[in-house]
Amino acid sequence: MEIAIYGLMAPGESWVHSDIFQNVFTISRALLVWGSHLLHSTPPWPAAGLSVQLGSPRGWSEGLAWSKSQGSIFVRIHAPWQVLAREAEFLKIKVPTKKMYEIKSEGSIAKKFNEILKRLSSPLKPRVPDHNDNKMKNLSYPFSREKMYLYNIQDKDTFFDNATRSRIVHEILKRTACSRANNTMGINSLIANNIYEAAYPLHDGEYDSPGDDMNDRKLLYQEWARYGVFYKFQPIDLIRKYFGEKIGLYFAWLGLYTSFLIPSSVIGVIVFLYGCATIEEDIPSKEMCDQQNAFTMCPLCDKSCDYWNLSSACGTARASHLFDNPATVFFSIFMALWATMFLENWKRLQMRLGYFWDLTGIEEEQEHSRPEYETRVREKMLKESDKSVVQKLGANTTESEDEDDEDKLTWKDRFPGYLMNFASILFMIALTFSIVFGVIVYRITTAAALSLNKATRSNVRVTVTATAVIINLVVILILDEIYGAVAKWLTKIEVPKTEQTFEERLILKAFLLKFVNAYSPIFYVAFFKGRFVGRPGSYVYVFDGYRMEECAPGGCLMELCIQLSIIMLGKQLIQNNIFEIGVPKLKKLFRKLKDETEPGETDSAHSKHPEQWDLDYSLEPYTGLTPEYMEMIIQFGFVTLFVASFPLAPVFALLNNVIEVRLDAKKFVTELRRPDAVRTKDIGIWFDILSGIGKFSVIINAFVIAVTSDFIPRLVYQYTYSHNGTLHGFVNHTLSFFNVSQLKEGTQPENSQFDREVQFCRFKDYREPPWAPNPYEFSKQYWSVLSARLAFVIIFQNLVMFLSVLVDWMIPDIPTDISDQIKKEKSLLVDFFLKEEHEKLKVMDELAQRSQGGGQHSRRSRAASSALSGWSQPGSLASSGSQHTNV
Repeated sequence: MEIAIYGLMAPGESWVHSDIFQNVFTISRALLVWGSHLLHSTPPWPAAGLSVQLGSPRGWSEGLAWSKSQGSIFVRIHAPWQVLAREAEFLKIKVPTKKMYEIKSEGSIAKKFNEILKRLSSPLKPRVPDHNDNKMKNLSYPFSREKMYLYNIQDKDTFFDNATRSRIVHEILKRTACSRANNTMGINSLIANNIYEAAYPLHDGEYDSPGDDMNDRKLLYQEWARYGVFYKFQPIDLIRKYFGEKIGLYFAWLGLYTSFLIPSSVIGVIVFLYGCATIEEDIPSKEMCDQQNAFTMCPLCDKSCDYWNLSSACGTARASHLFDNPATVFFSIFMALWATMFLENWKRLQMRLGYFWDLTGIEEEQEHSRPEYETRVREKMLKESDKSVVQKLGANTTESEDEDDEDKLTWKDRFPGYLMNFASILFMIALTFSIVFGVIVYRITTAAALSLNKATRSNVRVTVTATAVIINLVVILILDEIYGAVAKWLTKIEVPKTEQTFEERLILKAFLLKFVNAYSPIFYVAFFKGRFVGRPGSYVYVFDGYRMEECAPGGCLMELCIQLSIIMLGKQLIQNNIFEIGVPKLKKLFRKLKDETEPGETDSAHSKHPEQWDLDYSLEPYTGLTPEYMEMIIQFGFVTLFVASFPLAPVFALLNNVIEVRLDAKKFVTELRRPDAVRTKDIGIWFDILSGIGKFSVIINAFVIAVTSDFIPRLVYQYTYSHNGTLHGFVNHTLSFFNVSQLKEGTQPENSQFDREVQFCRFKDYREPPWAPNPYEFSKQYWSVLSARLAFVIIFQNLVMFLSVLVDWMIPDIPTDISDQIKKEKSLLVDFFLKEEHEKLKVMDELAQRSQGGGQHSRRSRAASSALSGWSQPGSLASSGSQHTNV
């Protein structure tokens, strides 16, 4: 029998869904005789204080009318106040007390500035309750049943909000032992063993329901999850209230990242416009386009390629100046500091949200073992001892944290999984490199084939570059999906103990594989293409007759820009948007068609007015935030790693993220089942990955400027070899001579139609001329440029790193006002405790003075103490509290 848990419909309630492959009479017996008839699958939650009640199966009208139908059954789980109070104390959930205090306001100047800013930005604020910053805040303190007099409990049904109730119920379901279900631990184990089908809370209601009735889901849809409100700020507090802190932090991070892209986009556009404005003043491109210079270049391939004039590459040279100019160096430094400032501001925003969301000082919650880990331990015990030991293990499942070493998986047990991980990751990285090499071979062979045809010879470079980039994009999109599934499989065979460990290892593997997949073609063009070509008369061949490919006459930076832009835009357009919009809609349509074709599943009345649990069952299950973060982290790499070659990358990232915020919002509100509320105080391992990319980007941009662009060769020429301190003569300085009579037999151009006889051809390199004592050896200029490049990398890297550390030091991780408020709150909390205890003792003394006798005095004192503690059922709660560690 497969059952699935469905979460909160009303405060503290959840539902269990079950596909019953029996007739209605059997189900009716299950409704009447829950304890005895379904003993083999009875949930153990009543022992935890939850009340369980079967609901009506989907597809029933009434009674036994559908005696041969198969349907879904729902079991209602209700958490009463006693259980909520017990679990809130056990989980140390912070709740507001009676005491309120005023939040410290800024200085006069800052206060006026903030007021002006609020007035200007008021049209951008969503129309949600309590969105404006309040000047008053409740003191918060972890819930305690012994200090009930501290809290302002006006209504027990609304004291804990829906997200908190959902979290409490889910925590109970996660850690309740099920001794009759293969000794499993919690709902996750039951789902993994196919005893239950799914577990999730219900949405508050329909987001598109007619009428004026409003709920949080409908409000989020109207003010956040529609493309028509793309210009508005996000209602982060409402998001946190509805989905929990973990998802609230994700959207807060995404909003900050998107807002930080605005200044970088403006600077990037200015850098690009600077390149456009100075293109006519660029001396090297003017010399390259000047046909009077008549630089006769060596053939680009053997036999079929002819000599050619450098002026024919005029368009490429002029386009390269748009991105290869001195402004890109400044922009690279700016983006390195930008990444540091973004991370520092995120830490500050994270602390601010943590203060207002009462996340400061929360402890890491004790995680329970994953079902797969429990199964693996059980299999180990079966091999090592007899069945009685296994039963003993099942009886002590709730004390898993105190397991002996023999009840845990050691490195020897995990070694096969680790070995498989290592070998598989190496294989997939090698596969990625092999595909990149295959694309290189495609470019070389296609260029040689197109060069044979006169009609296509003039557009060889453009055709080969465009088609190769499209092939790279398609391969990246396919491998991304494959690598995501493979990373999950590899993490499973490692058998991590907890969900947090599983998630962290999955993130690291997926990021490594997707990083290599997305950036390996870009790294090839940036740092390897054209470096191992050789020279005329001594070329390096991939295969017989096929040389290694060269960079364009204007350098590889322009091709790097094309490669980066197409891959970045293609991933954003196809993978991030079309896949995210199209695939969920297709899945939803498929499920709808499947439900319509299944006979006896729903009646007409039920289909016209479906219940909320039926509506949510048709939605996609929530699978975590890893895909959302991964998408943005890869984009962050595109924006920072190679920004020296593509200053417009922040612009395209900004345009994508404006859509992405609303796309993710719509997905969470309308297309996904409601996730369980998870309390967390940071974004976890993603921050470390972002920090690592930021530091790595400094090194990458230093090498892009020094090695890929012509920035360093131009500086060396201008200040060392130029006669007048300008770049006049730079193109001639970078071209070496080759005597065409020294070409190898069979490589000379066949049927050359060049307009004059050629004795010497030119090629781009710093080599000695054929008439020198050491012909074709690297010249003095080569070593000067190489040393300047290395010196630039060292200086640039250390300078930018120093500035980044300086920015990090200047910007405190915790805002000053938040730090002061936290100190103030601690002081106020102590005063509040003392005051309440004093009032409590005062009331007890007054009651004691009115008493008539010792026994009566004692009874009244105890009654007063009990009244002040807020308990009306002391016995039931005491017994419940003593069992909370075994739930």
